[in-house]
Amino acid sequence: MTAKLSTNEIRQKYLSFFESKGHLRLPSHSTVAPDPTTLFTVAGMQPFKPQFLGGAATFPGIEGEHRRITTAQKCVRLGDIENVGRTRRHLSLFEMLGNFSFGDYFKKEAIEWAWELLTSEAWFALDKSKLYVTIYKDDDEAFGYWTALGVDPSHIIRFDADENFWPADAPAKGPNGPCGPCSEIYYDRGPEFGDDTWEDYKETRESARFLEIWNLVFPQFDRQDGGVLADLPFKNIDTGMGLERMASILQDVFDFYSTDTFRPIIDRVSELSGKAYEGEKSVSHRVIAEHLRSVTMVLADGTLPSNTGRGYVLRKVLRRAIRHAYLLGFREPVLYTLVPLVVQAMGDAYPELKQEESRIQSVMKTEEVRFLQTVAAGIERLDHLLSVLSEGDTLNGQEAFTLYDTYGFPLDLTIEIAEEKGIKVDQEGFEVAFKEQQERARAASKMGKQELFGAVAEVLDEVAREHGATEFVGYDTTESHASVLALIVEGESYKIITVNQTAQVILSTTPFYAEGGGQVGDSGMIEWDGGWGMVTSTQKTPQGIFLHTLEVKEGSLEEGAQVRAVVGPRRKATERHHTATHLLQAAMRTILGSTVRQAGSLVTPDRLRFDYTHNEALSTEEIREIEVLVNRWIQSDFAVNYAYMPIDEARATGAMALFGEKYGDVVRVVSVEGGVIRDITNETISSKELCGGTHVKRTGEIGTFVIVSDENLAAGVRRIEALCGEAASQYIRQQFDLLGRAAGLLNTSTTALPERVQQVQGQIKELNQTIDNLKRDLARAQVSGGAGQNVQELGGFKVASLKVVGLESGALRGAADSLMDATQADVVVVASDAGLVVKASKDAVAKGANAGKIIGVLAQAAGGRGGGRPDMAQAGIKDADAALGALEQAF
Repeated sequence: MTAKLSTNEIRQKYLSFFESKGHLRLPSHSTVAPDPTTLFTVAGMQPFKPQFLGGAATFPGIEGEHRRITTAQKCVRLGDIENVGRTRRHLSLFEMLGNFSFGDYFKKEAIEWAWELLTSEAWFALDKSKLYVTIYKDDDEAFGYWTALGVDPSHIIRFDADENFWPADAPAKGPNGPCGPCSEIYYDRGPEFGDDTWEDYKETRESARFLEIWNLVFPQFDRQDGGVLADLPFKNIDTGMGLERMASILQDVFDFYSTDTFRPIIDRVSELSGKAYEGEKSVSHRVIAEHLRSVTMVLADGTLPSNTGRGYVLRKVLRRAIRHAYLLGFREPVLYTLVPLVVQAMGDAYPELKQEESRIQSVMKTEEVRFLQTVAAGIERLDHLLSVLSEGDTLNGQEAFTLYDTYGFPLDLTIEIAEEKGIKVDQEGFEVAFKEQQERARAASKMGKQELFGAVAEVLDEVAREHGATEFVGYDTTESHASVLALIVEGESYKIITVNQTAQVILSTTPFYAEGGGQVGDSGMIEWDGGWGMVTSTQKTPQGIFLHTLEVKEGSLEEGAQVRAVVGPRRKATERHHTATHLLQAAMRTILGSTVRQAGSLVTPDRLRFDYTHNEALSTEEIREIEVLVNRWIQSDFAVNYAYMPIDEARATGAMALFGEKYGDVVRVVSVEGGVIRDITNETISSKELCGGTHVKRTGEIGTFVIVSDENLAAGVRRIEALCGEAASQYIRQQFDLLGRAAGLLNTSTTALPERVQQVQGQIKELNQTIDNLKRDLARAQVSGGAGQNVQELGGFKVASLKVVGLESGALRGAADSLMDATQADVVVVASDAGLVVKASKDAVAKGANAGKIIGVLAQAAGGRGGGRPDMAQAGIKDADAALGALEQAF
C-alpha cells in the first residue's frame, strides 16, 4: 500500500485517474435531488438519469457531448438513520466516487480500470492478494476479465440476482426495462477484524473483515415480459466507490470515524464534553460527528429546517445530533461551534461550505436553542409518566418510544432518568415500536428503478386504492373537467395551495399526456373558480397516476375542487414530431434494411431525436432519399389510424414494438397506410407501430420534414435529429440566410460559394505552412540561444528544461527534439503559456522515466491537463512558470 493519503488526496486521485482515461470531471450535484419527486440525491448516477435513458450527453456550460463522466457526489441516505452511530458502517452523508459511460465503453474497460486504479503503484497501490470480487452467477464475461487480470478464481464468488444484479432480482421479479449484472470489489482488512474467511462470506453475506469498496454495474439487458433478457444496443456503465470506506483502508484506521474527516470532530467533542471517546458514550460522539457533516452539507445547499418535505428530514437529523449532545452533558448550543471543522475538512472540494459557513452556523444555533426547549418539555412529560409509577415498576415501551419519536428523547436518556427513581424501562417494547417505524422509513426511502416516486408513495398508494389509475382522455380532446384528488408539495400531502406555490396535482380525469415512450409530457393550464395555474410538466407513476406540476398564478386551489384542465398549444407541435418519428423509422427500414431498429427516442415540440442500430454513417444520398420518402408521405395527407388489439395480434400484423417500452396484454396500434412509393424499387411502404403517444390526425398536418444531423452515438448505434412544421421552416430559412451571409463575406454568389471556399482554403494552407516554418525557425533560435535553459539532476535523471514564447503544439515538440539534441539530457521539458511538452530518451524510459506521469504533475500545477506515452507527452497549460516550478515534485 502507498503512503497514507488524506481524504482530499484520495478524491483527487480518483478523479484524476479517470480524467486520464478520457472522462470529463463534473462537480457534485446538490444534495437536493435533481428529480422533484425525491428529496435528496442518493447516488452518483442520479443526476445522469436522462443520459442513462438515452438522452443527450451534454451538460450546461460545456461544449459538445461527453459520454465519459467522473464525479465525487455528495449523497444523503436516511433509510437506516437510527443505525448511524450505533454501528461503525452506517452514514447519512457519504461521498460516492463514480465513473460513468453513456453508450461508450463497457464491462472490459470498467473492470480493467478499476483494477489499475486500486493496485497500480502510481495510484492506490492496494495489495492484490487482499482484494476479492463478487459477480453475478451467469456473468462468465466478467469472470474472464477478472481472471485475465490475475485475480485468483478462489477470490471470486458468484451470487444470484438478489445480490449481484441491478435492480435486485430483476430477471425473476422485474421491473421490465434496462437492467444488468454487477460486480462488487471487497478488501480484506485482516483477521483483527474477524476470523471469518471469504468462503464464510459466501454463506453469511455479512462480514466486518471483508469491506465492500466499489460496485461496478453493467446495465446490458432490456428485461421483457416473462423474464426475457434481451441485449441493449445502448449499454452503460455506472460505478460507485465509497470515499469514506476507501479512506479507512488507505489511512489504515479502524473505521470511518477514525479517518481525517471525522476524528477532529470527535476529538473536539471529547474535549468540550469531558467525556472520552470510549464505551457506550462513543455512540453519541459518532452521531454528532456524522450528523454534523450531513446537516452542514444540506444547509449549504439551501435547504432549511421546516415541518414538511426535506426541511422536516433535515430538522429530524439535526435534532438527533442535539439529543446525543444532551446525553454527553451539553445543555447549551454546541453543534454550531463545530461547523468550522467540517468546512476545514471538506471546503476545498465543496466551496459552497466556505461561502455559506456563517449562515450555516446561524441556522444551526437557532435550531439548537429551539430544540433544547423541546427537550425540556420532554423531561416534563417523562416526569409525569414516572410520577404514577412506583419503585420497581416498568415504564411502557410504547411510551418510551413516543418520548423518543415526538420529543427527541433517546432511550438511554429515558433509562437514565427512570433508574434514578428505581423504575425500569420496557426496552423490548421500545425495540418493537422502533423497528416498525424503521421499516416504514426504509420502505419509503428505498432507491431502485421505481424510486422516482418514493417520496410520495403513501399519497399515491391511497389515491390508487380509492380512485384507481387516472383516466386519460387526451387522445380525443385537449380539455376536460375534473376533480382534484390530491395536492403534493415536496413529498407532503396538502389540503390547499395558493399563489406562487408549486405542487403536483392529481386529477380524476386528464387530457394531459404524461411523459413516456420518448414523448415529453404536456404543458398547459388548470382553471378553477377564482383562480388558475400553469402546468409545466406531466408525469405518470407506476400505478398509472398522472402528476401535473402546477404553478399557481391566481387564487387558491383546494383538494376536492372542480377544475378545467386545458392542454397548451405546444401539444400540436409535439404530435407533428411524434408522427414524423414513425414515418422516419419506416423510411429508414425500407432504405437501410430491416436490421435497423429503434434504440431510443425523444419527441418534443421543437425537434425529434431518433437513435437507431446501424454500423455506418448515412450517406448524403441516403439522407436525401429518407427525407423524400417522409415528405412524400406528408404531402399525400394520409389518415393516421388507431386501433386497440391483443399484443399477439398486433405483432402478427407486423406492428413494430418500440425499444424500451413495456406493453400490456392489449396494445394501441398507430398506423399510416396509403401506399407511398419508393422510386428505386417501386415498392409500397407503410408505418405500423405499438404506441401510446399522441399523433396528428392526418400526415399533412406535419408540414415539412428535414434531417439536421446524423451522428455516431456508440458502437453500432447512431442518432438522427430532425425538425417538422414551423421548426423545419425556420431551420431552412436560417440555412439560406447563413449561405447568403457566407457568400457575401467571400464576395461571391451562393452558387459559386464552393469554388470560392476551396480557393480560400488553398490560400490558408499556404499561409499556415509559412507560419509553421517560421515557428520552427523561432524554436531553433530559442534553443540555440540558451536563454532560459536549465539543466539539473532530478530523480537520477539529467533533466533539461526551457521556457519559450510564441510556440504551440508541433513547434513545441520540435523545440523538445532540438533541446534533447543540444543537451543530451535524459528528459527534456519545454513550456510556454500555451502548452507543455515532456520527452524522455529510450534509455531513460528503460530506467523508469515516464513522460506521461511527469506531465500530469506539471500540468496540474499549471492549471491544465494532458497525457501521453512514457517517451512523449503533451498538455495544455496556462502558466509556464508554474509548470517548471513543479519539476522537483514530478520526479
